[in-house]
Amino acid sequence: MASDPSGEALRVVVIGASLAGLFAAAAVAQAGHEVVVLERDRLTDTPTPRPGVPQGEQPHVFLLRGLLAAEDLLPGLRADLESQGAVPFDSARLAWLGEQGWLPVGESGFEIISLTRPLFEQVVRRRVLELDGVQLLDDTRVKGLRRNDLPGQPRWCVETSVTGEGVDVTGEGIDGDLVIDASGRGSRLPVWLADLGISTPRVSEIDPRTGYATRVYSTGPHLDGLSGILLQSTPDTPVGGMAFPVENGRWLVAALGRGEQRPPRDISGFEAFLHRLPETAVADFADRCTPCGDVELFRQTENRRYHYERLRDWPDGLLVMGDAFIVFNPVFGQGITVAACEALVLRDGLTGGLRPRDARKLMRRFAAAAALPWSVAVGQDLRAPTTEGTQTRSQALTNAWARELTRLAVHGNARAMSVMTRLYHLMGSPRMLLHPALFGAALRARVVGYGPAAPRPAGLDAMVRA
Repeated sequence: MASDPSGEALRVVVIGASLAGLFAAAAVAQAGHEVVVLERDRLTDTPTPRPGVPQGEQPHVFLLRGLLAAEDLLPGLRADLESQGAVPFDSARLAWLGEQGWLPVGESGFEIISLTRPLFEQVVRRRVLELDGVQLLDDTRVKGLRRNDLPGQPRWCVETSVTGEGVDVTGEGIDGDLVIDASGRGSRLPVWLADLGISTPRVSEIDPRTGYATRVYSTGPHLDGLSGILLQSTPDTPVGGMAFPVENGRWLVAALGRGEQRPPRDISGFEAFLHRLPETAVADFADRCTPCGDVELFRQTENRRYHYERLRDWPDGLLVMGDAFIVFNPVFGQGITVAACEALVLRDGLTGGLRPRDARKLMRRFAAAAALPWSVAVGQDLRAPTTEGTQTRSQALTNAWARELTRLAVHGNARAMSVMTRLYHLMGSPRMLLHPALFGAALRARVVGYGPAAPRPAGLDAMVRA
């Protein structure tokens, strides 16, 4: 195995074999180090939902920035996913109803893919396990962390137990020079740090109290070139729905709502919820499909950020990635992308000679990679009446300008549409929002009017007539 610039190959322990943990393992392996991935669930060779990913049966949006980062970590990944049935998907060809009206249907040049989360994870896991120096131990529960202060010994021991057959059997633990917590929303790291006498981080939490319900369908009707359907919830309209294609000719149809208007789990209630949406497109689509199973519910949708990067007594040799560090409301589709981008930061840091003693520096870089997505998610969710808290003046101004640009896009401004699409996919800087041509377009619209808005996509009418 290759060594780092100091001549020492590290032994890295990653807690969690979901996508954040797998991306981290790929990054470590690319940097030439040995990595052991620990996973509580028992994993299979088939793309099936599992307890450790409770949102796994809900629709996922794989943003272009995240797909490019994942492709960088695992070259050829997209082709592998498409060979397994992932569907090419352009968000600009969605029938997308937002706060300002229907977005124009066109071509963005940002073609992504649509597939189920279990298939994505299964293909990524297979690719990661093909890398040199990667080992995966499933059915393994992490009980805590123990520091080793002996000179010349690994810094950490990860205390484990085997969870097979419903019985915990305490193990001897796994030693590592570097430990990465990628265990997701349920991370126990704050408790483990307290047991070690390390400061408790400040936590920021913004919860819009959103709930999702999803059902799988097959034999969907023809949408005349549309990628899918998205009815966006807004501050004034707390409910919405979507229909996205996935592998094997299936569709995920989802309902979402906030507060007391969250969708139910029972089938009849789910169908009735779709029919009560202000726009009929998703209900019309589901009525013309064949249902394939029960309704799956998910309601853990808060944005939560642990400010680990600000702890002055942050220990050497410990990192946190993915949802264990920063959790996003899934509606924005940012979590997987941020995890992949953090993994690139990790790989580049290790390749560039950063050592376990530089862990706090890497944590600050992870925080920087998540800054824009966090700002977008909390800025939008703070507008919801079901969210406690208020926007800052900066957030209010930014959101007001974003709504103006969306209004311009709805009324045919191609530049505004391009800028909002690029930011949606995290493919540009917020500075794009400040282009002089956009200010000029907004001023002209206020003086002479916005012009005609984009119509309801014709594919939705064709679906009903078919």
